[in-house]
Amino acid sequence: MGRLVVLMVTAFVDMMGNLIVFPLVPFYAQRVLGHGPLWTFLDSIGLGGEGAVVSLMVMMFSVTQLVSSPYWGRFSDRVGRRPTLMIALASSAAAFVVFAFSTSLELLFLCRIVQGAGGGTVGVIQAYVADATKPEDRAKALGWLSAATNAGVAIGPAIGAWAMSMGAKGPGLVAAVITAINMAFAWRYLVESNEFAGKHVNDRPKVQKPRDAVQRVVSHSGESASRLIWIYGITMGSFQGMTTILALFLAWKFGVTEKTIGYFFAYVGIISFVTRAVFLGKLVDTFGEPKLSRIGMVFLAAGLAGMAIAPNVPLLAVAVAFVPLGAAFTFPCVTGLLSRVVPAHERGLYMGVQQTFGGVGRVLGPLYAGFAYDHLGRGVPFYTGALIVLATISLTVGIEKNIPPRQPKPAAA
Repeated sequence: MGRLVVLMVTAFVDMMGNLIVFPLVPFYAQRVLGHGPLWTFLDSIGLGGEGAVVSLMVMMFSVTQLVSSPYWGRFSDRVGRRPTLMIALASSAAAFVVFAFSTSLELLFLCRIVQGAGGGTVGVIQAYVADATKPEDRAKALGWLSAATNAGVAIGPAIGAWAMSMGAKGPGLVAAVITAINMAFAWRYLVESNEFAGKHVNDRPKVQKPRDAVQRVVSHSGESASRLIWIYGITMGSFQGMTTILALFLAWKFGVTEKTIGYFFAYVGIISFVTRAVFLGKLVDTFGEPKLSRIGMVFLAAGLAGMAIAPNVPLLAVAVAFVPLGAAFTFPCVTGLLSRVVPAHERGLYMGVQQTFGGVGRVLGPLYAGFAYDHLGRGVPFYTGALIVLATISLTVGIEKNIPPRQPKPAAA
């Protein structure tokens, strides 16, 4: 439990740094649109609109995360989770410094690429949780980890809004300093969780190549692990597509600005934190991971569609609440189930492959959302995302038959 607490603190501070910066990216992009060779090129191929440019920024993060995830996962299976996570934190710190001095579209894109490379270690964090917990407790533990990161989601934007008082460089520099402190904390207290790390190649089970694992998910889509990875990737794409154009949509429909967008993210973060920290564990025990993930997808779809049709801020707040609820019930349960159906010595690899498919979703979702926002209608990305999430529920049918049963808890003395 002690290892998990340290990881939760590390993840909380890391996400707080990310959310100091992330809500401001669309507004920083708006400031530099119309200038520089990169914008000239994008405009020449029809991607010079603000929705398209912001979507491309999100996509670049996702592309680097997509490519790096299975390799980081395999690296952590062979070398260790701890050194892999330290590299990720260093990457984030460097990205925040670049963001602080981003006076051009080129530097903003560089920031997202560097941060995406470090973001490829999300699967490593999930594998760390799986290493440190019993199979029947993993969904709850992943929920607690998500609660910690969502506490960062709630606090980070408020710090970002305060840091704006220091000028345009303030948020990036504050995030970089916080990340550097987090690196020192992780270096001191985070211990290795992978029992196979550092062992001679002849003393540990063979870990298959990332390419082979990805190909198996595609060629054997009916297997439990493959279905869970597809569910994660598809729902993540819908979720990320909404997130990409959310600031622009709220600015257009409700007059949200760069000074007030942080409070919106804080609202979402608080709901996510309370749901995952207080209710998720009890609901997992009551419904089980497969059924709860289906409930989560219904909630997520309702939230996406509801945001598009909300006529005023109070109803928007109601609709928005369904999104963090849906995400809280879906993603930890799917990841927890995945950790139970893959070999222990390949957890990092398969968690990384899951993030690769999530990365594909994060690429395609924002690309479509930006195009639809600019050309099909401001609410279209929300409607189509809701329909895709509902359709994905079909992949969960009958999956309980292939999941190892939960071990009954010992009776209280």
